[in-house]
Amino acid sequence: MGTVTENVEVVCSDRPSRTIERDEHLLLSPPHPSPFPMKLWRDHEPLSVVHFPVEYEAVPFAPPRGIYESAQVRVEWQTMDNRQPFYHRNCDVDEISYQIAGERTLMTELGVVEHRPGEFSRLPRGVAHDNYGRRESHLLFYTPAPVREVRAGVRQSEAVFPPFPGWEAGEVNEAVTQCMGTPGHDITVAPVDELLLLRQVHTDEERLQVLTGAQESGTAWLYHGAGFRLGTVRLLPGGERMYRRTLDADEIQYQISGRRTLVSQRGIVELGPGDCVRIPLGVAHTSVCDEESRHIALFSDRELPQVARTTRTADPYTPGRLAALQP
Repeated sequence: MGTVTENVEVVCSDRPSRTIERDEHLLLSPPHPSPFPMKLWRDHEPLSVVHFPVEYEAVPFAPPRGIYESAQVRVEWQTMDNRQPFYHRNCDVDEISYQIAGERTLMTELGVVEHRPGEFSRLPRGVAHDNYGRRESHLLFYTPAPVREVRAGVRQSEAVFPPFPGWEAGEVNEAVTQCMGTPGHDITVAPVDELLLLRQVHTDEERLQVLTGAQESGTAWLYHGAGFRLGTVRLLPGGERMYRRTLDADEIQYQISGRRTLVSQRGIVELGPGDCVRIPLGVAHTSVCDEESRHIALFSDRELPQVARTTRTADPYTPGRLAALQP
């Protein structure tokens, strides 16, 4: 323990607005006792972790499970070993997906994407889509349109017929929804000619872009919208410990691979693949790892409450716990 550096940041800038030298022990410690006979500040809960298994587990088909949700952003986890039973069209949001594991065919009016683990794609507002998953899991991020890619794609959707082996046009519905695709917020549900819908790709020049995170260390931004940023972070062992504090955005992290220790003013917690955690705005934090670590970072300028059940919580800071993390 000793002096560390803290960057104070705002979500839509790539440069810190302020850099501060800190005593690390004091930064993580509880406040000094108040000399006044009244309570001047609130008690805060430690960081909570939500975990979903990375390895496929057979479960009956169910709607995506909500993890974090506000009026501006919704984060969900989904697993499939079947075909989604309808096409879906969002009225109000762009829909970003991240493939965690397994294989998934994404079928849309703008072409077909065969998703592989580690890949992202964005469905623009109003584009109909369906999924055929094989022992797979993925994350979904909904946020008001428009959202734009800020990194070049590695490939794009294609006109593919049939969209997957064994496909046959069937009697399917199209659901048009609002409220970020939340179940029960459909506006219309009606039968659709699936073949006619998928052939729309031949009359539209727009294509879905498939993105992946960068190989270099640090943050690689992928998507940017109003008050919304999403990217991937690659951390390597060693180096100076740097704290970050975002003044205007909650940060959601999803651990992709590797293990790391998240050290924060709301406690210390070990994170592994499949773990999600929310760091509220204004909370200083850093990560320590002794192996390569990768995670997704989503920033929302509106409070983004957790709606999923907590799996575990961070431990309180102690000097001994922090000392054990020293290189």
